[in-house]
Amino acid sequence: MTTPEQFTSRLAALEQRLDAVEDERAVRNVLARYMKLCDQPCHDHDLPQLGELFAEDAVWEGVGALYTRTFGKQNGRAAIVAFLGNYLAPLSTHFKMNAHFLTSDSLTVERDRAHGQWVMLQASTYEDERSELIGARLTVDFKKQHRQAQAWQICHFRTQRLFCAPWNPAAMSLSGVAIPTDFMKDA
Repeated sequence: MTTPEQFTSRLAALEQRLDAVEDERAVRNVLARYMKLCDQPCHDHDLPQLGELFAEDAVWEGVGALYTRTFGKQNGRAAIVAFLGNYLAPLSTHFKMNAHFLTSDSLTVERDRAHGQWVMLQASTYEDERSELIGARLTVDFKKQHRQAQAWQICHFRTQRLFCAPWNPAAMSLSGVAIPTDFMKDA
């Protein structure tokens, strides 16, 4: 028979486990929201919303020789939002189309800190009509802000390119070439 103390202890342990699952979901949602705001075209694009995803003292950096040279290191929310704004509409026409897909996630949450790794596939078409697929490893640290509307925020974002390959279908679909949509119907 379970004693009241054992029941209370089990209930507390269950509550901790539920909190951990909810925190993991919230952290994943922060990164998914970041990707959505970086997708182009994005009718939900709003740079202030993008800034809310980052801690005031956040760091965003490219890792590896190419991304260190290309992206460098951005320190602080304002610098990160300004940097990303250089690539995103309405401030930039760099991308005609940009879509991000995340996979292979590994996430750990401990109290008010979280650390995750993802593999990201980015399908992009640029203003000059070139299209490419880019694979990158994302390593992201988060912290829980108890006094913010956005409870979990990115505090350190690192991206390292794994590969880059030309991709022509995006250029065809954006240039008005009809692409059959039969493949999208249910079988």
